[in-house]
Amino acid sequence: MHTQHTLAHKVSCAGIGLHSGSQVNMVIHPAVAGTGILFKRLDVAVEKSLVAARFDAVCDTRLGTTITNAYGVTVSTIEHLMAAFWGVGIDNAIVELDGPEVPIMDGSSEPFVFLLECAGARELEAPRRILRVLKTVEVVDGQSVAAIRPNKDGDEGMVLDLEIEYNSDFIRRQSAKYDFRDVTFKQALSRARTFGFEHEVTALQQMGLALGGSLENAVVVGKDRILNEEGLRMSDEFIRHKALDCIGDLFLAGLRIDGHFSGVRPGHAINNRASTPLFAVGGACAGDVWLCELPGGRLCHGGFNA
Repeated sequence: MHTQHTLAHKVSCAGIGLHSGSQVNMVIHPAVAGTGILFKRLDVAVEKSLVAARFDAVCDTRLGTTITNAYGVTVSTIEHLMAAFWGVGIDNAIVELDGPEVPIMDGSSEPFVFLLECAGARELEAPRRILRVLKTVEVVDGQSVAAIRPNKDGDEGMVLDLEIEYNSDFIRRQSAKYDFRDVTFKQALSRARTFGFEHEVTALQQMGLALGGSLENAVVVGKDRILNEEGLRMSDEFIRHKALDCIGDLFLAGLRIDGHFSGVRPGHAINNRASTPLFAVGGACAGDVWLCELPGGRLCHGGFNA
């Protein structure tokens, strides 16, 4: 799929905001080539309503990714929907919301994938922009590490290589690799739900977060058991959801990445920090592939020299 795509028809849903706890109605509309993913808040003045889904619009990464515009209008918890756009192959869409947050649905990307597949995809007469990583970008923040490097074989496509570790008997240390040249997002990651810990719930709610959280939209880990009656959807659901989050955060580049993302203890904050030096500067365009190297080895779209 080397051309841009949008939805064939609009599609809508409603749900609860994970952090706000409020009912949210969402309508996703087709958009012309070059639009990218654009959010529109229907509950604010029209001239202030548009918020572009871009890496440099990220303003908060506490328990989710929040973006803002020049007027301070925000849209939060966008990462599961962004991952679904990437997984289904949608480059351009306008997302209308009557509140400040994307509905959490069941805590995964599966409901959004279902909605987008119901809407169908339409090919646009414009090349899809692809960033081919030629130089490595690495960010270290305490015990967390995120790196985006070239694919070893120089091939196209995205590879995720992650490791997580929690002080919990139900998670501990997990590692996984997802090569999206061999598996699809829908197959590998879309059903993995967000998760949290029972002992953190009160503190989060006092901060005004997770007000809409429940066992219907998150996996809750207790001291000695998973509180959800149905248990986990898959034994490694935790690391699969972390990979899902990475996909959503990386798609804030506004283009697709041919490269290998690796993360140790990844999270929204370090995902964005790794993205910023990679995406914030101009590169050289050759057809529909964004190359990453300028004459003299100068910093460009692909990162910097070691």
